[in-house]
Formats: sequence, C-alpha cells, structure tokens
Amino acid sequence: MDHTAIPLLIALGLLAYGLYTAVYIPGMLIGPPAPILFVGFTAQAVCAALAGIGILTRQRWARFAVLLLGAAIAVTNLWAGFVLGIVPYLRALAIAVAAIIGAVWLATFLARRPDTA
Repeated sequence: MDHTAIPLLIALGLLAYGLYTAVYIPGMLIGPPAPILFVGFTAQAVCAALAGIGILTRQRWARFAVLLLGAAIAVTNLWAGFVLGIVPYLRALAIAVAAIIGAVWLATFLARRPDTA
C-alpha cells in the first residue's frame, strides 16, 4: 500500500466516526437531559472532524485533535459505565484504555510523518 494512502484512510475513518457520533446528538436533546453525555458525544464528533480535516490538510495540530478525541472517548465511556451505569464496567474500561492507546499511537504516527507541514 502506498504510504500516502494511509493518512488519507485514517482521515476518512475519523471523519466517518465524527459523523457516526454526531448522529447520536439530536436524540439526546429529547427526553430527560444527560448533559455530560451530550457534551461527551459533541466533543467526540467535533474532535474527530477536526482531526480528519487536520490530517487531510497536513496540519501539525491534527495530532492534538487526535489526543483530544481519545480523551473524549475515554471520559465519555468511563462516565457512562462507572457513574451512570448504562454500560458494563469492563467494557467501559476496555474502550477507555483502547481509546487512549490508539490516540497516542496515532499521534505518534502523525508526528513522524515526513510530509507534515
């Protein structure tokens, strides 16, 4: 696989994840409010979109958006699991750890790219 195609695929995946997460936001506005989940899913959607756009345009700040996305995913899942109890504890912890490890790995990959502006 061409090395220039890898960042493109990552960016498209992040943009797709941002759109996927954004679909949940309107449903949270109906019924009893869950402001922390609303903020968490909004942060995930915004950070994923920013990271995808940053990678596509070869911006240096894209790796920070990826790290913020990992933190948003981790905090949202830990809150939903341990505080609200709507997600099993082990699943919430596994997703949080995987999000942090994946975000750090991806940010490191982006930092080592030679074509970053």
